[in-house]
Amino acid sequence: MKRLILVTSPPACGKTFISQMLAKNLEHIVYLDKDTLIDLSNVAFDVAGEERNRSSEFFETHLRNVEYEVVLNLALEALQYEDLVLINAPFTREVRDPEYMRSLKKKLMPYHAKLTVVWVQTSLDVCYKRMVERNSERDTWKLAHWDEYIATRDFSIPECLRGSDSVDDLLIFKNSSDEEYEDSMKKIVPYLQQN
Repeated sequence: MKRLILVTSPPACGKTFISQMLAKNLEHIVYLDKDTLIDLSNVAFDVAGEERNRSSEFFETHLRNVEYEVVLNLALEALQYEDLVLINAPFTREVRDPEYMRSLKKKLMPYHAKLTVVWVQTSLDVCYKRMVERNSERDTWKLAHWDEYIATRDFSIPECLRGSDSVDDLLIFKNSSDEEYEDSMKKIVPYLQQN
């Protein structure tokens, strides 16, 4: 059985690191990171004479959804050649939209592939600490306005993921400590590798 794995979470939960570690520990896998498309989107910003702002109306209107479409098209193509495809991407709106998730599951049917979501669960204190440590320019406003920023983000597990009509499997990757990380890796890697 083939499997499309979406690794998703709110920012600074450790999604990218966990995605990479899962991919390194799984066999017959293609790893895709939506952030790889940022360079292409930056060219679109430049050509349009727009500021490179991924929170802008221009990005929301012209680029955001295209990035998701492209990475999913790459994943579907990869499923023709490999058993597991893992996408590292927030899917912030998509995982809370039951219709989108059902539609994605239907797109996987011709490939005889399951849809598995790995939800990275991390405490807010740890997220804040990690955001400080990664020292990224994209986090400057978030850290300066932490309470305001957190109020705009939903760290709860999306309800629609719990329904079997939306996904085949929902796996919770607990990542608030080294012990939680190790335990989650030990449980999730064998599960994803099985057919």
